[in-house]
Amino acid sequence: MGIRAGNASGSGSSHSSEALSHHKKCPDSLTMAQVEKRGGLLRKSSAYKKPLKEKVVLMYDEIFMTEDPSKCSPRFWEELFLMKVNLEYLEGKLESLDGEELMKIKDNINCLFQHCIQALGEEHPIRVVNALQTLCALIRGVHQKNKSTSGFDIINMLMGFDKAELCMKNLMESLDSLLCAEGSESLKSLCLKLLLCLVTVTDNISQNTILEYVMINSIFEAILQILSHPPSRREHGYDAVVLLALLVNYRKYEGMGLVIAQALSEYNRQYKDKEEEHQGGFFSALTNMVGSMFIADAHEKISVQTNEAILLALYEAVHLNRNFITVLAQSHPEMGLVTTPVGPPPATPATPLGTTPPSSDVISSVELPLDADVQTSNLLITFLKYSSIVMQDTKDEHRLHSGKLCLIILTCIAEDQYANAFLHDDNMNFRVNLHRMPMRHRKKAADKNLPCRPLVCAVLDLMVEFIVTHMMKEFPMDLYVRCIQVVHKLLCYQKKCRVRLHYTWRELWSALINLLKFLMSNETVLLAKHNIFTLALMIVNLFNMFITYGDTFLPTPSSYDELYYEIIRMHQSFDNLYSMVLRLSTNAGQWKEAASKVTHALVNIRAIINHFNPKIESYAAVNHISQLSEEQVLEVVRANYDTLTLKLQDGLDQYERYSEQHKEAAFFKELVRSISTNVRRNLAFHTLSQEVLLKEFSTIS
Repeated sequence: MGIRAGNASGSGSSHSSEALSHHKKCPDSLTMAQVEKRGGLLRKSSAYKKPLKEKVVLMYDEIFMTEDPSKCSPRFWEELFLMKVNLEYLEGKLESLDGEELMKIKDNINCLFQHCIQALGEEHPIRVVNALQTLCALIRGVHQKNKSTSGFDIINMLMGFDKAELCMKNLMESLDSLLCAEGSESLKSLCLKLLLCLVTVTDNISQNTILEYVMINSIFEAILQILSHPPSRREHGYDAVVLLALLVNYRKYEGMGLVIAQALSEYNRQYKDKEEEHQGGFFSALTNMVGSMFIADAHEKISVQTNEAILLALYEAVHLNRNFITVLAQSHPEMGLVTTPVGPPPATPATPLGTTPPSSDVISSVELPLDADVQTSNLLITFLKYSSIVMQDTKDEHRLHSGKLCLIILTCIAEDQYANAFLHDDNMNFRVNLHRMPMRHRKKAADKNLPCRPLVCAVLDLMVEFIVTHMMKEFPMDLYVRCIQVVHKLLCYQKKCRVRLHYTWRELWSALINLLKFLMSNETVLLAKHNIFTLALMIVNLFNMFITYGDTFLPTPSSYDELYYEIIRMHQSFDNLYSMVLRLSTNAGQWKEAASKVTHALVNIRAIINHFNPKIESYAAVNHISQLSEEQVLEVVRANYDTLTLKLQDGLDQYERYSEQHKEAAFFKELVRSISTNVRRNLAFHTLSQEVLLKEFSTIS
């Protein structure tokens, strides 16, 4: 006959009565029928009014004594793991002790930790659940006393240096077995919560010495198995991906990240030849899950910051494992997307910075439709749409970081040969509805009018959208530089491979010229904070790319004519820029060298203006026309190409490849620290609640 879980929590087993009589803290021996449970305390139902501590609390108190609690009660540890864990009390007790008091009971804490690990091997799931809960409380509680340490003191306090290796080996083996078993999903969830507790013991991941043991006793296969199995992925996908994103940042510059990248690469190799890879592979699991997470937040601006951890996971996959680029292009059907859902979309809680997973039904759902006529999507489309939301508002620090991370991911993609081949494939056309910031001077584009185009057009649209919508007082210089770099790298690919992209290049040219005008009109304010000449030089060199190599990648000869028309039409902006940089380059100030570079870069643009303007004015005078039409100007341009002399400029199609180390190390260190802190903070008590677990294991057979 089974023991009911309620009894296991302290409501009536013979073991419980016997154990209670052994506790010194209990004033007299009471049968469980004489007491009733009230909020973690036990009260006599008769005349006594003084509350008595809950049995598990009494047992915790014995652990916090200096003597071994099993001396007076030989069955102490066996009884403990039948008791419902009181997380609040255990953590609070640990936090309330000062360092000296904690060291006095170190042996008992070590003993509790070891018995928890032993209990993970028990057949009775209630014991396993309680052991996992207790480990979480122990780790979190001890962390609060060691916030400023490197992790060594935490290891010593939890398990002792002499036993740490064996303890962690046994712990990781048990967690691996539980995660890989066919058993309870609730147990797997609790195992992942425990791993997240371990990973976030210190704010700085690379100072968390406990992770040495996690790396030695690899848990990656178990995580990959979860992500490869659709039912497990629906239940645990978010925690598993966040865990991977954090682990991959552990001492990444010392080689540990390479080990993880190798594991991911090997896993990709095993799946790439499978005919239906998108149904079961790890990468596709990440594709589907990341995609649905992005779209889930698409309608609520405040909630986009909750997915920085997922963005980080996508970045690590793209950056560390270039094979992942292939997954960006994998199409998956959007089944039943035209049907309007009956219920409201699931709400995403507005919690900070990559800590709260969406509900499992959101993770398992397919992506929302891009358009009623589009039946396929891929991770890249989803990411572009998400980026268009994140990059709208960069005033908040977290959103600024998200925007930066989106642009870094796009930078990695724009450098990749395979990614570019897919982006520019004229046989792979998509209708991508990017989110556009509401602006008074333009109308919202109708979704149904969106053309089907190669995906590179959507990337360029996103960059143009960013350029025209962020010319503001708090100028995001770093993001603008990254944005222009993405455009430049795409142009370099087009020039190299002679890809003639049918794109509305005029929108890009107009956006770039307006950006130059903004830099000039806000020269004094911007120069107080930024070197605007770096950005100005990049913009001018984009025009130089079009002037020098445009005949190899612009779609038609008329497109090249239109480039000259735009330069001539906006000649005043280029004249003003030249005057500004000439003024600063002839002075002995701090901007002399930077301004001088822009002066030299303008040579061909000025040659075009100086060559064609007199001829246009002459044409107008001869024909007695006060204002020429566009076609008339183009006629003059076409008739006078032969006499135009331009200088060959070197290095226009060269760029420095993205490198995380050194330049971006500080950004990622702070980002991971922030995500780690918030993951730990949001592993709240309710997420470790036993309500569901006790229902699932209502009987111990």
